[in-house]
Amino acid sequence: MFVDRVRIFAKAGDGGRGCVSFRRAPHEPRGGPDGGDGGKGGDVVLVLDPHRDDLSHLLLSPHQIAPNGRPGMGATKAGRKGPDLVLPVPPGTVVSRIRSAPERGSKLLPLPAHDAELDRVVDMAPPIERFVLCRGGRGGWGNWHFRGPRNQAPRHADPGRPGESGQFVLELKLLADVGLVGFPNAGKSSLLRRLTSAEPKVADYPFTTLAPMVGVLEWPDGFRLTVADIPGLIRDAHLGKGLGDEFLRHVERCRLLLMVLDLSGAKPMDDFLLLRRELESYGRGLSERPFLIVGNKTDLPRARRAAVRSTRADGSNLVLVSALTGEGITELISALRKELTRNPRQAPCAAAASLSAQDSE
Repeated sequence: MFVDRVRIFAKAGDGGRGCVSFRRAPHEPRGGPDGGDGGKGGDVVLVLDPHRDDLSHLLLSPHQIAPNGRPGMGATKAGRKGPDLVLPVPPGTVVSRIRSAPERGSKLLPLPAHDAELDRVVDMAPPIERFVLCRGGRGGWGNWHFRGPRNQAPRHADPGRPGESGQFVLELKLLADVGLVGFPNAGKSSLLRRLTSAEPKVADYPFTTLAPMVGVLEWPDGFRLTVADIPGLIRDAHLGKGLGDEFLRHVERCRLLLMVLDLSGAKPMDDFLLLRRELESYGRGLSERPFLIVGNKTDLPRARRAAVRSTRADGSNLVLVSALTGEGITELISALRKELTRNPRQAPCAAAASLSAQDSE
């Protein structure tokens, strides 16, 4: 099952308690304080894992709690630091904090709606490869720190400070240069097979593709790009029909959109105009994104007649291809490189500041 949106409760480890201890040795029955400090609690750390393509590993384990620090010991020995809890996430994961009252504790809140207002924490995209989501609490001071001329035998120590915690939404937005957008059965998966080495499921019925898939297209000179295929859209996809709003999220980062049309359909250009309206209604800049129109299935007689009648729409080039026979694929690849060279990749977004209670002190 492909999972691209989850919510978790994450808590860093608490700091270990400081130790109350006094030195005892031969000929020194009343030695001074020697209680050591507690160890720092473990952090909850997000790490990019390029081998993961979804968030299913967090769906059934929503409570992620790092170990506590160990308490201090005598002879001024510090407690051991709690090990960090490392959570691997795929590139393109956006992490947001759910606003909740502290008394909710670890009781999980419902997964917020897509348009809910959340506090962005970090966008896990290169060059960001590691991010501390929750910082472990500082270990408490042992009684050795509290010695002084007026109190030479302190009998108290600090408790460890609690680690940071919170409830977060992790949302995957695929990182790809090109996004394939079209209606069901337009031939997007077949086109992805032709362009890249990806092997999506291909069949002669709608909604064959149920999860986004990414392939890589590489030239002999080393130039490469990634192509994302999302499940087919339907009318009012921007409202969530057919899970369209969830699928469109995966092309938000694409530099170029390929509007794949089935030329064997009744009115291919009407399909194109409907796709444009869906992108405009969805927002988030998709309607302003550069695009190419790809007329597919030119191997069919009806599609060939439609290709002859087709003209430029919106001033954009129409590339005619057959994903089945490979006709026009070379021209499409050349057009892709030309368009992406004209629209260079934007600089990656910097990570948002961590919402850290300790850092704000």
